[in-house]
Amino acid sequence: MNVVILEHPRVRSQAHFNDIANTPLWSCLLAGYAAACIRKAGHEATIFDAPRLGWSFERTRNEILDAMPDLLCIHAVYFWEHTAALFDFIAALRRDGFNGHLNLFGFFPTLAYPAILDSNPNVDSIAVGECEWTLMKLAKCLAAGRDWRMVAGLARHRSDGTSALVQRLPEPEPDRFPFPLRPVIDGQTVSVLASRGCYNHCRFCPIPAFYNDGPLWRGRSPDNVAEEIAALMARGAEDFYFVDPNFIGPGARGKERTRRLLALLEPMALTFGMETRANDLDDELLERLLSAGLQSLLIGIESGSRRILENLDKHDQISSSEAAIRACRKRGIEPEIGFLMFVPDATLEDLGENFAYLRRNHLLGRLDRTANLLCHRQIIFMGTSGYRRFREEGRIAGAGPLGFQVDVSWRDDRARWMADVVGHACLHVLAETGRPSSPIFWRRHPDWRRCSAINDFLVDLFASLAADLKAVKSIPPAVETKSAVQKELRKIIEAIE
Repeated sequence: MNVVILEHPRVRSQAHFNDIANTPLWSCLLAGYAAACIRKAGHEATIFDAPRLGWSFERTRNEILDAMPDLLCIHAVYFWEHTAALFDFIAALRRDGFNGHLNLFGFFPTLAYPAILDSNPNVDSIAVGECEWTLMKLAKCLAAGRDWRMVAGLARHRSDGTSALVQRLPEPEPDRFPFPLRPVIDGQTVSVLASRGCYNHCRFCPIPAFYNDGPLWRGRSPDNVAEEIAALMARGAEDFYFVDPNFIGPGARGKERTRRLLALLEPMALTFGMETRANDLDDELLERLLSAGLQSLLIGIESGSRRILENLDKHDQISSSEAAIRACRKRGIEPEIGFLMFVPDATLEDLGENFAYLRRNHLLGRLDRTANLLCHRQIIFMGTSGYRRFREEGRIAGAGPLGFQVDVSWRDDRARWMADVVGHACLHVLAETGRPSSPIFWRRHPDWRRCSAINDFLVDLFASLAADLKAVKSIPPAVETKSAVQKELRKIIEAIE
């Protein structure tokens, strides 16, 4: 049984080039986990990593047609306005003679499987949720010539044109999964998934919907994680990033597991980064993390407004996030921040609380961080609890490909205007930092203090626009304000040596 696991090509979005919300970070390991499980079942499995190899869709199509696998499993990633290119690619494969079983897996197809199957007859099946055992069973059925349609975890077409799904519960013991296949260890930071899921159910997050639509956190055993890291270090890896949505896990049990894991990692002399919730950090655990090699940390804070935190079902306190920031700095580590400056339910007053939070906690002094924190907005995807709520309230105002990403009406037109104007300014700056010929190209200016004039402009812009909006009765045209702001930014950028 010849199986190809495909990471398909991506096309850069003009509107969302700075958004990484289209799929959770740990999706980077999905193909490797799928290939490892299929190999465990005794089948040949090869990963075609088109983005890493620089393959176009045309090159990828030719490679697949040359390989002609019996089973093609595509890790389907939503890539904004260009997502239709994936389904054009699939149609071209069929047109050019690919007759194997074609399966999709990942967060996007899991949350949107009815819409995908309804509009794409060239897709045979979709692995919904955790894909490993589902794809392994699918490969076994195809190899033996057995009916695959009742494999748990698979969604498929019905004869009447609708979709059907046989539910599969998430694996309760993640140690059972073999380590993900990694054809290349390139000496850079290596991703590791030490746990699955999250114990919270934030409205903006697709992770609960992926795991049967509810909070579900499962940690691998410390010994199992340490064994994988030791194997990776034997291949030359030294720096790691735990791509867990919530590395520490729930309550006292989560902290104790983390302590046991850190005790195993500390003698390995590695370095690592991680992400977690503010309420899971304390002084003692931070000390242990740093002793084990912690060098970078992202804390999911999301808002400085109590009302918005409650609205997002974040279940965290502003006081706990501020305490976490102070504790990190006390120990010499500067945390990065997950933050949603703009959400559709925010008022201008909520934005003021967000801005005050960022200033109070000294988070607006570095251009790369400032430009990100002042522009991030909530993105609403099909399947999330936020999507369901907006749909029930009749607030969905537009949709992207397959209706997976939606626009919604805002509670406060002034907040939306701020998101439009300030977001435009910040994205202009971020685009400039990625342009090699720009005076603020990030490789040329790693010391962001040299860009302090731009940073100060963005901070002052937010404050002055918010103040102006409070004082006027009618909102000015956003297009005119954006044009004026962009001209001013160009002058400041060009003045940098």
